Amino acid sequence: MFYIIVFIFGSIWGSFSNVCINRIPDNISVITGRSHCPQCKKQISWHDNIPLLSFIFLKARCSHCSAKISFKYFIVELVAALSFVFIFYLFGVTLTSLLFFVLSIGFIIIFFIDLKHFIIPNEITYPLMLVGFLKSFDPNLNVYLFPNFINSLIGGFFGYILIWLIIFIYKKLRNIEGMGLGDAKLLSVIGFWFGWISIPFVIFFSSAVALISVIPDLIKKKKKLSSQIPFGPYLIIGCVIFLFFNNQIKLFLN
Repeated sequence: MFYIIVFIFGSIWGSFSNVCINRIPDNISVITGRSHCPQCKKQISWHDNIPLLSFIFLKARCSHCSAKISFKYFIVELVAALSFVFIFYLFGVTLTSLLFFVLSIGFIIIFFIDLKHFIIPNEITYPLMLVGFLKSFDPNLNVYLFPNFINSLIGGFFGYILIWLIIFIYKKLRNIEGMGLGDAKLLSVIGFWFGWISIPFVIFFSSAVALISVIPDLIKKKKKLSSQIPFGPYLIIGCVIFLFFNNQIKLFLN
């Protein structure tokens, strides 16, 4: 029963994530204003806006004009729901679970916005930085996952400065922007949440995944090494990989 409740709760927050993903890039409030069909502009009724179920029952079509609904909406809600269930499975009814719920929703919003618009919104990164730092003052949190406030602070600054230096050096060498400051802020978020030790591993994992993902396009000459790619999603993937191997990494370093 608890898992079902958590799944539903996660899907609801996934639905809110879709609102953020669609509105934040256009500077539209995510608090006010009812959701509407982008084609016919008619408001979406509550029974057509039930997370996951409405997409299935409506067969991915608007109930008013039959315009196709992007599969992205379903994916976002499902990923959020499954993320919440997985977090709850690992940490149960704890503050750690609540913190990871917050982080997962933030990551999902950033992932899909950057994937489409090549931007990482400050509206998400700044609150995540604040939460990541403030939580480090709680001595009762999981010390294997979360750093103390000193390591958190160092991690936040280290993450930002590292990407800023990459941007600065690349621009000096090539006279073009290699990355964006949104990436610096996202890596700073990760540093605040998981300490400075996470930064080198997240950079390594994210860079490796990014390279592997673009190799087919490089071979087919659809992209060049200088082609722009949204790096935010890869930083998020790199962070997730780091968390999966967190214990092994720290045991190895010790």
